[in-house]
Amino acid sequence: MKAKYGLIEKESNLKPEDAIYDETIGAGLGWLHLLKQGQSFRIVDLEGNQAVDTTFYDAHNTEDHYGAIPTIVAQKNIYLTTGSILRAESGKPLLKITADKTGRHDTLGGACSSQSNTVRYAREKRYMQSCRDDFMLALANQEESGIKKRDLAPNINFFMNVPVTPEGGLKFDDGVSAPGNYVEMQALADVYILISNCPQLNNPCNAYNPTPIRLLIWD
Repeated sequence: MKAKYGLIEKESNLKPEDAIYDETIGAGLGWLHLLKQGQSFRIVDLEGNQAVDTTFYDAHNTEDHYGAIPTIVAQKNIYLTTGSILRAESGKPLLKITADKTGRHDTLGGACSSQSNTVRYAREKRYMQSCRDDFMLALANQEESGIKKRDLAPNINFFMNVPVTPEGGLKFDDGVSAPGNYVEMQALADVYILISNCPQLNNPCNAYNPTPIRLLIWD
């Protein structure tokens, strides 16, 4: 275990060959999956600096989704790392980060969308694929979850580097991850995980080159 960026890096004892689920998700693809209480879940940044937009829902009350404010307030830190508890809007603990090879993950930058692409970059970028598109497509493909477009919630940007400026603004900087880095968490409740493996081509966080990720689950 070591500290980086003032936060804690920790390796996992879980072995990939023991996982009950192991899938590689291409750049720009969405993913929705039910994680049962007690199971462990790992996101692997295969090539480094890939932003993985992720949010969570209480599987038995999907209106109670991941809440950035309850999570930040409870831990008194805007960044996530080993030991962070990811909380729902109600304050209910959903997951705990149990291992982290990067040291810091963003809670403030949000998901790219047609609107944000237009504001941040240029009007002609509004038609580019976005994380919001990925979220909606993943939900449409698994309607049995009961989660709808109106339920889209705040998200975490795993592996993404979004420093806060002295003036209180946000910067989207070069990533701080590296090939093979991962973040791992244990479910404290039954949760749905919704991911967009960010397709963003205009953000330096992934060196303008979206890449695949690997997702693993252990009982």
